[in-house]
Amino acid sequence: MPTKPVILCAGSLHHDLIVDAPVLPRPDQTVAGHTVRTAFGGKGGNQAAAAARAGAEVHMAGAVGSDDHAIHLRNALEEAGIRRAGVQTHPGPSGMSVAITLPDGNYGAVIVSGANLLLRAEAVTFPRECTLLMLQSEIPEDANLHLARRARGNGQRVVLNAAPARRMDPELLAQTDLLVVNRGEAADLLDQPEAELDPTRAAATLAERGPGAVIVTLGGDGLVLAGPDGLSRQKAQPVTVISTHGAGDAFLGALAAEWARGAALDQAAAFGQAAAALHVSLPPDQRGQVDEAAIRARL
Repeated sequence: MPTKPVILCAGSLHHDLIVDAPVLPRPDQTVAGHTVRTAFGGKGGNQAAAAARAGAEVHMAGAVGSDDHAIHLRNALEEAGIRRAGVQTHPGPSGMSVAITLPDGNYGAVIVSGANLLLRAEAVTFPRECTLLMLQSEIPEDANLHLARRARGNGQRVVLNAAPARRMDPELLAQTDLLVVNRGEAADLLDQPEAELDPTRAAATLAERGPGAVIVTLGGDGLVLAGPDGLSRQKAQPVTVISTHGAGDAFLGALAAEWARGAALDQAAAFGQAAAALHVSLPPDQRGQVDEAAIRARL
């Protein structure tokens, strides 16, 4: 048996451009920012890195382009300790995103998917001893469904982060062991205004659509879990927030690592919340410190 839980993360890889600004621009408005930086990203890449820091052996299945960004993305995977043999190369640009972070810690982002939309799911190899597959919605729906079918056929759990929210094939939900969405994504999936969303009812309603369990994350208000044992709510850990950018990915990666280790789902969710609390309270250049030992110290 492996000394670490083995996870396959199939998802997006982005070259991120991050700008700090006082406000998000209105239409036709130019806003003066004050700092800019680049980073490795994509929901797939970020969640894979978070799971690796949290103590899992993580294999990445994704796609990069034929540009210089592809070199940086592959190098970043290796530096994060992620097995990158499953990363495909396709002609054209790699994926990228532009994020604007605000003084209160909130942010807005735009992604350009590039090679992520060319991922050939049939060419993905599941690693030996794999027990869990992580998916997000920044790769094509048919790729997610193909991989979810294979994972369930192999007896592996499927965790789907439906972000960004989009209409999903009912079969994909039926093949999902855990669906994770934030408040806005839950509202989009249920065709409701976010301001009118009841998170507890939303989690229960989404669970009725097929997934084995549903988590609706609520930022500083914690989360709601709808599972086989019913509905429960967890509070978030109180911290001083520097930026919420990437918090959901930190939560997902840590949760997946802990669940794959054999923890109960509610315990894995609490582990993920501790990781997210550390993530949002640290400057971006210190977030690599959010490893298994640091997370357990907050529990």
